[in-house]
Amino acid sequence: MSEKSGAIKKLLKSNMRQYGMIIALISIMILFAILTNGILLQPLNITNLILQNSYILILAIGMLLVILTGNIDLSVGSVVAFVGAVAATLMITYEMNFIVVTILSLLLGALIGALQGSVIAFFKVPAFIVTLGGMLMFRGLAMVVLGGRSLAPFPDQFTVISSGFMSDPFYAATGGYFLTIILGVALSAVIVYFMFRERNSNKSYGLEVLPFSFFLGQMILLVAALNAFTLVMASYRGLPNIFILLLLLIVVYTFITSKTIFGRHVYALGGNEKAAALSGVKTDRTMFLVYTNMGFLSALSGLVFAARLNAATPKAGQSFELDAIASCFIGGASASGGVGTVIGAIIGGLVMGVMNNGMSLVGLGIDWQQAIKGLVLVLAVLFDIFTKSKN
Repeated sequence: MSEKSGAIKKLLKSNMRQYGMIIALISIMILFAILTNGILLQPLNITNLILQNSYILILAIGMLLVILTGNIDLSVGSVVAFVGAVAATLMITYEMNFIVVTILSLLLGALIGALQGSVIAFFKVPAFIVTLGGMLMFRGLAMVVLGGRSLAPFPDQFTVISSGFMSDPFYAATGGYFLTIILGVALSAVIVYFMFRERNSNKSYGLEVLPFSFFLGQMILLVAALNAFTLVMASYRGLPNIFILLLLLIVVYTFITSKTIFGRHVYALGGNEKAAALSGVKTDRTMFLVYTNMGFLSALSGLVFAARLNAATPKAGQSFELDAIASCFIGGASASGGVGTVIGAIIGGLVMGVMNNGMSLVGLGIDWQQAIKGLVLVLAVLFDIFTKSKN
């Protein structure tokens, strides 16, 4: 075997799970595009996919950090409902400014996460028990705050979070959403720069890198996919506001998990807590911060979901925790902790979202949808076990 083919094989083996999920996502999209006569890939439907799955993807980012520690958080769906209920009460009943309420709601979510994190990290109560209690408690509090009824509508300025689109200065003059295309080209340039920078950095440290032809092909496919996406979005109404928020979260949390000391501590904690503690990692503090962050993102998801519905309901967020956990596992996170990426969790969430959307478009009943989603989750975990056994 040549050196070049050996390097490619080694890379594919080390990233088998992530590449497998990308291939699975593309395959599922192609399948449902054929079954729906192209409806799945129409600009309006792609926009709806983003809007419908944004709150799950936000939760998946936070849940990934929790799963990296070897735990899960069962309370996030109930926190979504509770924060939405509090926000609706303050905005609609008491007519408070939506910006003030948004800030208070995010702080409330962080406080909830900090309280649960304190019990888990410092009092050593199992996370499953603490978050199960939180799931029941905050669901009940959501019902108490709303009095068992829905509360609507929110101010228009607030609903723009989930239903609005990025303003385009070129639209008035040209009738086209050219800013979306320009942003796609600019983002492509940034991606190319950082890919070359990382490659050169790895080479300078004597680390193994992809053969240039394979690296170039990977970069071209990524840039082509990005610009194809922005062209499709520009043919409808441009980029939704929530997409910009999601992109910002992905960038920030990818940086946190891969480039910061805190991120390395989270991976170390999930890999082996005792070894991490002996090496100087403040495991209790790290666990506390992970759950505080989960509470913050749960509150953000609750605000996004409430803005999407334009109402707060006691049943909001039901089974969101399961969707977020499934997104992480399908995207490559390990149930034992220490393995997983933000991009993988997003890919896993998109797999679930495309499946939900595609099965709905072909008229498949909710019963079969649930059964198929459950099967996909089990197969994803089996694939994780299989790939580990090969390493």
